[in-house]
Amino acid sequence: MPTLVVNGANIQYEEMGEGIPIILTPGSRYDMNAVRGLAEQLASEYRVIIYDRRNCGASDVIISGDLSEQEIWADDLYEILHQLQAIPAYVGGGSAGCRVSLMLAIRHPESVKGLLLWHITGGSVAAEQLGYSYYEEFIEIAKKDGMQGVIATDFFAERIRQNPSNLDRLVAMHTGDFISVMERWRTFFTDKDPVIGSTKEQLDEIAVPAVIIPGDDDVHPLLVGQNLHSILHDSELHSPVWSKEEEERLALKEPDVLQQLGTSRRARIFLQFLSNHESQS
Repeated sequence: MPTLVVNGANIQYEEMGEGIPIILTPGSRYDMNAVRGLAEQLASEYRVIIYDRRNCGASDVIISGDLSEQEIWADDLYEILHQLQAIPAYVGGGSAGCRVSLMLAIRHPESVKGLLLWHITGGSVAAEQLGYSYYEEFIEIAKKDGMQGVIATDFFAERIRQNPSNLDRLVAMHTGDFISVMERWRTFFTDKDPVIGSTKEQLDEIAVPAVIIPGDDDVHPLLVGQNLHSILHDSELHSPVWSKEEEERLALKEPDVLQQLGTSRRARIFLQFLSNHESQS
């Protein structure tokens, strides 16, 4: 798999298709496989880039920096686009990937041609749940068992399995430094902002066209997506990709079918959005 050295980290990525560039960022801390299905459908008409963020997938784990992790990811994303000569690009993602895409548009607006956004994250439940699963859980383990305890967790054990060089970096890290960085990153997860990690003032500065497909759950409330639509000056809002009835019927019995349904519906919406905006340019 090809690798780029991005701001000191080895970042794994893939490309598919040809034409105007699109880059997709997965949600949560998932690897690029989480957006592969969508990328393959968009690649029928566009050049699509997918990648593993630092601290995710098979890329390097580097727990450091004075910025929020979201800002670090956005700066990495800019450098990826720069190295691949893909500026400006349509930039998209769901959940964490949505937050990174918005932050890229805030920090590096010249690199973004448009935004493809789904599962918008915000509200008190999201701030609490994600703040814990991203940071607090590992802070507690580090305080109790040091870096060996962190390394033994399922998440970091998998990062080492996918990229064995991560073991040396984690072993070499002082426990206090790890805790300090994770505590700082945790402070950015608050329900005070319209979207976790981005203020209303920052979002109000985004001028590129955007398409928004909100979620409809506690972590990605429908109202958060609707509110983002009201803030972004040039955005179109769609309904969630599946109904409550479909989710209740398929989530437990046929989760793969539900995900494929969502991916196909997102792809249709995004392809229409892209076609509309490219025909105007």
